[in-house]
Amino acid sequence: MSIDDVIYVICLLACIGAGSYVRKIADEGQRKLVSTALGVVVVVIVSGLHSLHCFVSLALGTASVLLVHPSKGHLVTFAVMFGYLVFFRMFDFYQGIPGHTNMIQMLLTLKVSGIAFERTAAWKRLLAHGDQKKRSHEDVNEEIVTEITDYDVKLQNLSAAEILHYSFNYIGVLTGPYYRYRTYMDYFEMPFKTHAPCVEATLKKLKYAAFYCALYLATNYMWPLDYALSDEFFNDRSFVYRLLYVWPTFFTFRARIYTGLTLSECVCTMAGFGAYPDTSDPNNGEGPRQRYQHLKHDAEKHTYNFRTIVNTRVLEVERCWTFREGMKHWNVCVQYWLAVNVYKLFPSKKYRTGATLLCSAYWHGFRPGHYFCIMGAPFYVSLEDMWDKLVRKNATGTSRRVIDVIFWIFKWFAFSYLGEAFLLSSFGKIWRFYGSVYHIGYISWAVMTALGFYLTSQKRRKYKAAEKESGGDGIADSVEKEKAQ
Repeated sequence: MSIDDVIYVICLLACIGAGSYVRKIADEGQRKLVSTALGVVVVVIVSGLHSLHCFVSLALGTASVLLVHPSKGHLVTFAVMFGYLVFFRMFDFYQGIPGHTNMIQMLLTLKVSGIAFERTAAWKRLLAHGDQKKRSHEDVNEEIVTEITDYDVKLQNLSAAEILHYSFNYIGVLTGPYYRYRTYMDYFEMPFKTHAPCVEATLKKLKYAAFYCALYLATNYMWPLDYALSDEFFNDRSFVYRLLYVWPTFFTFRARIYTGLTLSECVCTMAGFGAYPDTSDPNNGEGPRQRYQHLKHDAEKHTYNFRTIVNTRVLEVERCWTFREGMKHWNVCVQYWLAVNVYKLFPSKKYRTGATLLCSAYWHGFRPGHYFCIMGAPFYVSLEDMWDKLVRKNATGTSRRVIDVIFWIFKWFAFSYLGEAFLLSSFGKIWRFYGSVYHIGYISWAVMTALGFYLTSQKRRKYKAAEKESGGDGIADSVEKEKAQ
């Protein structure tokens, strides 16, 4: 482990330890000040003078949120925060900013622009509600459909101090998870943290974190990424060895990420942050999807979970059969932000997936590896979907289990092959490695895509021929026959 990683782990462990103290502070105002102070201390420890970037970008983002009209505030704040990433990473190119400062800046970008999107959405609801209320006075048959909450009103009365507290709260400041401003407010206004199983949940997650860390240290020792950059690797190792090397290196990367993300979840659970009653139906990143404010009156009677602050569903990532499913379980809180603020709001339905992935790649960084990896994902998913319809969708019994295993193997090869570009980062290193294995990943996927198109066209011709013979019911009959086989 590098010295940066050691400092990072120590900071996370210190934040976990601080959780039991912070959770017991009775005065909500004092708890908020302590949480922010701890967050600022953590940022300065891991970033030093580079922490100035965080404060400058926060000041610019806060001004955009508060001074620009809500109708345009989300767009301006998005442009300001994501635009600052350009300056930040240019500065990184010349000055060498610590990697953990980069992560802090990335999360700060999501938080500040996220609160601007929330504020705009709340303003639109208030506007629609006001219009419907006005029409209802003029026409008694007019119903008020748009519901508003106290949270919608609070978002319109935000202060710079509140945005500062939210942005530098020590919970999640290093590695996330991303959480909404509403989740932050609930931590200080709701009694759920007092009744949630904080210690039990933290100890359970710590065991997993220790396991992931052990896997990381062991595999990184046996298959270090640096070896894939050495002349010996390219000159003395066989094609098969070089190709298979993507598996352990990406496994090492996953174990490292799992360790950090799980420890960051422990920071939340020990403090009781993100705890909600089961009946409120909380979702990753989003929080409760059912009304929950009334539950505070008998908070001790409910059972609780920390689903809101889950970073990655590790077991689901590892066990699921397909690449598409694996993506859904990876870094789910950030995916929630991208889905709500980019995918759903992008004006063109045709290009919204590409725009979302491009935004994700841009958010991760400007190095070519980020784009090789993230922008390559939709092409493999399209290939996987095609073959799922051809061979997996209607398979049953032993055939289905065998096909599932084959899909699982190809899923991890795709993740590892694309992930190698993410790890190697620069174009020269990526091209050297891919060239050494003859770009087999891309070539094989192209061949499988062409074959898939051919088989799909043959299948359609078969259905059309059957339809002509049976006078219109051919497609249904053919599908039923295929299922029976």
